[in-house]
Amino acid sequence: MNSNQLITNAEALRLFFNDDVYLTGDLTALENTAIQESTATPIPVAVEKVQTIKQPETVATLPKVEEPVAAYPTSFDFKYLGKNEKSILILVNDSQNPVSTPQGTELLRKLVLSINLKNADFALLNYSAYTNAKFEHLYSFFACKLVISFGVPPLTLGLGEQLRHQLHVVNDIKMIFTHNLHDLETDLSAKKALWGTLKNLS
Repeated sequence: MNSNQLITNAEALRLFFNDDVYLTGDLTALENTAIQESTATPIPVAVEKVQTIKQPETVATLPKVEEPVAAYPTSFDFKYLGKNEKSILILVNDSQNPVSTPQGTELLRKLVLSINLKNADFALLNYSAYTNAKFEHLYSFFACKLVISFGVPPLTLGLGEQLRHQLHVVNDIKMIFTHNLHDLETDLSAKKALWGTLKNLS
């Protein structure tokens, strides 16, 4: 029993306390510790103010992008036969001959005569020397109102697909696409269809 208690009789204490009470440790020491903790003045701690230094913004330098080079020249210096007085462009496509084989050249002469054209009326261009040229280049150079193409398909010129041996009008420009002159000479049905279309021009 603790000697500081006023009543030490166990029977007397039971009259006041119904529950069992246990003392674990020195009560005085615990009270003194609690008082010291509550009355202790906080020690000021010096807080170092951190100064933020603004870093200069770095701008990434991107490499210069090279512009793609055009796959074909923007303009052509076309070499052609005739004088193009009536703004008629005749295209042939023969890498072996200036115009075509002798048979193909003779067929062209007959076709030109059938629509009453003279050599000065049209420009005759061998497209095989200018395979990168598109219709826009041809039109810019020749200002053609009629195009008769032997062996140069419309897709090659950057135009939409068109039926062969037929007259088509694109942006007020008349166009006729047919076989290569040499092949056309031996194709009777194609030659007949083209002949009929050419006669409607005159």
